[in-house]
Amino acid sequence: MLALSFCLHPWATAVRYKEINPQAAERITILIIALQMEEDQSATYSVDDALLSSGFGRFQILILSYAGVGLIAEAMEMMLLSFVGPSVQLEWKLSAHQESMITSIVFVGMLIGAYSWGVVSDNYGRRRGFLFTAIVTSGAGFLSAFAPNYVSLISLRFLVGVGLGGGPVLGSWFLEFVPAPTRGTWMVVFSAFWTVGTIFEASLAWTVMPKFGWRWLLALSSVPSFVLLLFYVITPESPRFLCMKGRIAEAMDVLEKMARLNNVQLPSGNLVSDKNIELDELSTSESTTLLADAEENDTIVEEKGSSLGGLSIAKLLSPKLIRATLLLWMAFFGNAFSYYGIVLLTSELSNGNRICAKEEVESIRSNDASLYKNVFISSFAEIPGSILSAMIVDRIGRKLSMASMLFTSCVFLFPLVFSRTDMLTRISLFGARLCISASFTIVYIYAPEIYPTSVRTTGIGVASSVGRIGGILCPLVAVALVHSCQQTTAILLFELVIFLSGLAVSFFPFETKGRRLNDTEVVMN
Repeated sequence: MLALSFCLHPWATAVRYKEINPQAAERITILIIALQMEEDQSATYSVDDALLSSGFGRFQILILSYAGVGLIAEAMEMMLLSFVGPSVQLEWKLSAHQESMITSIVFVGMLIGAYSWGVVSDNYGRRRGFLFTAIVTSGAGFLSAFAPNYVSLISLRFLVGVGLGGGPVLGSWFLEFVPAPTRGTWMVVFSAFWTVGTIFEASLAWTVMPKFGWRWLLALSSVPSFVLLLFYVITPESPRFLCMKGRIAEAMDVLEKMARLNNVQLPSGNLVSDKNIELDELSTSESTTLLADAEENDTIVEEKGSSLGGLSIAKLLSPKLIRATLLLWMAFFGNAFSYYGIVLLTSELSNGNRICAKEEVESIRSNDASLYKNVFISSFAEIPGSILSAMIVDRIGRKLSMASMLFTSCVFLFPLVFSRTDMLTRISLFGARLCISASFTIVYIYAPEIYPTSVRTTGIGVASSVGRIGGILCPLVAVALVHSCQQTTAILLFELVIFLSGLAVSFFPFETKGRRLNDTEVVMN
């Protein structure tokens, strides 16, 4: 009875003893304090616990702003392809194939860059990854404005693509600072910066191109990448990455800065890696011997992965991740092919209709004005797309959100199979771009959530590379088929790709809504 009273009310017990024996009460008080100090020292918390206690505050807003500028830079460099291609074709008398190569070569560079920067980021840090991407993108983007001929322009735009391939690194970096319960919503907010970039680029082209030409547009579009370099020195490394690499003191320093800026307290105890927590959870269902083997094997894989990026690919195709990885590649291919195809169709359908109807364009300037107007209007479709994805991603989940957006995009494009009047084309492409941009936003939320920290940016980078293959092929379809008066074939091909992407999303193995980010793959099956 005395022991039960002590467990339930230790301080009351000490007071009761003081009435009887003051020396005994003092010893009990000292014992209680020592036990509490020992408990505080043995208490641990993870990065997820620190993010939950911190919430989304001023620190995360600064991280969002920096990552958002990077996304604006990527969007501007991609959107300018809709304007530069036709202008360069007229100035240098290029063929349709040469014009399409100006766009496709950027995606070839992104195909290489997406994987390369992902491996760099997973092994050497998120900051180092997006530093190199900003240097390459800003330098090659600015120099391309002075390209004297077609070959030099193609070469420099290829380097721009290599730099743009590191775009997912910034997304992963931002994601690893966001608390799990609001991760979907804030990733949609982050993706909205892409919309800002597309609208700003269309406005810039409308203002600059008629008076100064495409070279000024290329030069001005590289400015946001230089902004990333300007503020790089104040950016923190991801604490999740630091923990995974065993750099606990550095991770603590980042989290303490976050807590001070958000005016909150970190949880009591010592910071530990989520990897250790997940392995401890695994030990409840497996024997100590098996756990030791798992830790040893994981350490070996990590060490080898640091020296050879190819083993990261093997991990993505491991039995626990292969289904999710292959389906994710299909979804990225379909989203990229469809999104950039719809952007190009905005200009190419109207041009193709004129060519096939044998209508003469009154002047180059009036044709350009129509192009800027159509792209500018269609760019606004991404605003309701971002709002819609923010409303549904944390309510109905990632899988259902993506699938519904892809299938709805098919519905919007279907009327163009039978008729392509100017008004119907604008309405259909506006609705299709709204839905496909929402789907593209959500797939970039889902992708980082299915991979462990050790291969997260590699996984997104490889998936993004597969998407870039879609980006390489879509200009050949949008330009070649439309210019050869096969608009119906082009539309049906986009319909098929979008529909198959929706099916792939429907077969994703698990939903990630509300799940914490993992540092190991032990809970991924």
